[in-house]
Amino acid sequence: MDTTLTLQRPTLEKTATSAAAISILMAYMLTQIPTILANEREICLNTGITPTIQYLAEQREKEIEFEKGINQKYSGAKITNVEKGLNHIQMVRYYNGRPVRINLIELSTDVNSNLQVTPAIASKTLSSRTKIAEIAQREHAIAAINGGYFKPQTGVPLGTLMINKKIYTGPIYDRVALGIFDKSYGMARVQLKATLNTNIGGIKIDNINQPRMLSTNAIAYTSDWGKISPPCPQYGKAIAVSNGKLIAQSYGQLAIPEDGFVIVAPEKVLNTINKAKDFELDIKMNPNWESVNHIIGGGPYLVKNGEIYVDMTAEKLSAIGGRNPRTAIGYTRDNHLIMLTADGREGASIGLTLMELAGLMKEFGCVNAMNLDGGGSTVMYVGGSVVNKPAVQGGIPLSHTLTISQKQYS
Repeated sequence: MDTTLTLQRPTLEKTATSAAAISILMAYMLTQIPTILANEREICLNTGITPTIQYLAEQREKEIEFEKGINQKYSGAKITNVEKGLNHIQMVRYYNGRPVRINLIELSTDVNSNLQVTPAIASKTLSSRTKIAEIAQREHAIAAINGGYFKPQTGVPLGTLMINKKIYTGPIYDRVALGIFDKSYGMARVQLKATLNTNIGGIKIDNINQPRMLSTNAIAYTSDWGKISPPCPQYGKAIAVSNGKLIAQSYGQLAIPEDGFVIVAPEKVLNTINKAKDFELDIKMNPNWESVNHIIGGGPYLVKNGEIYVDMTAEKLSAIGGRNPRTAIGYTRDNHLIMLTADGREGASIGLTLMELAGLMKEFGCVNAMNLDGGGSTVMYVGGSVVNKPAVQGGIPLSHTLTISQKQYS
């Protein structure tokens, strides 16, 4: 009898343990049904394969490791889990005994592939500004920060901006930009390589949808700029192209075709091609990020290849030195995206120098990082509200933002 009990007890314990483990797993899976369904839908759409229990277990392990890493990296800070794979961190740092209030977002799309990072403009055209909350709500954003530089009078972004593979604006002074790919990020100083090709030759295009910097520049304006091209410079001329055909020429402003563009350039340059029959605008970037989905420009660099690298003179940004409110973005070796804002210009938060900002981005693990527009533009939105304290309540009206949102499926 004793022998029989001794033999059966481990079997009973094993059965009970297995049942308990299954119950725990089932309970966890029930709490994860919305996320599982979203992730499963994406996997099925992309691969045609239904995820297995093993896959779900691996994803859970990634989530646990991510949260563990966040808690270790930001020990002592206030950490809020906004979504799986997305955390909002708040802290105060001291520089020469004076405080700086910092808000930070760390995102892993490897942990939550249902989240996407996308720039967003204020309105349908570039000449517009609005507050971050309005843009975020329109884009159904979970989180957002202000984007790069812009012309205050109009809201036109000053620097590279690509959204969903469409180039809205070209680079200025070849400044640094962040490239956003399906599963990774890139960072580099960006150059425009654009030409207007015709059946009788071509001309170099110096920029896309940007304010004129030199009277000798040839600039292309698309309908994203607005309905009318800007005035021609002295000795300048404009041509309008629709469906690959020249439809108008003028020494003043021209209507911008929805299915074409306007080129504003020196008259002597445009006269070399005004007899052409076929026109095509060829736009390329260097580096040639073939599979890039979005690009957002800023500057200067803060961290390059794991080392502090602040090239504000090379990027013609010496005027933004000093201690100010700051916005920065970067990514880690394991492709975590980091967005950071630092409040400034007040006793409770004095702001950061670019070198101090670079030091923070490196400390938080960025292998590449760059500065975005700062000062009055610095603002962060999380979970329906602005979480930092800009000088203007809710932040000033912005040209464009960088948002984090759930992927939308048709």
